[in-house]
Amino acid sequence: MKNILSQVLALAPDWVAASFPIIRIVLVCIMALCAICMTVAILMQSNSNDDATSALTGHVQESYYAQNKGESKNVRLSRATLTLICIIAVCIVLYFVSLIIYQG
Repeated sequence: MKNILSQVLALAPDWVAASFPIIRIVLVCIMALCAICMTVAILMQSNSNDDATSALTGHVQESYYAQNKGESKNVRLSRATLTLICIIAVCIVLYFVSLIIYQG
């Protein structure tokens, strides 16, 4: 496996191999920024105790706000959290692939 990767890198221009450390630094910075943004998004979400209370008591309030949950602040924040998690996961995979391809 290592032999195949070294042959592939030998065919690539020199700037490709030289750019791997820079790419890793950029990926770590992106992961750090996404982690900070994700922490803020999680902390801004409201508590979801209302759902548990209505499940226990059986009292359900149907309001205009409840019908339009798709546009609420919590839904936007949860979508942002999920997007940031996906970005972090992709960056982690790319980081370790760059480590496997070129260790220098």
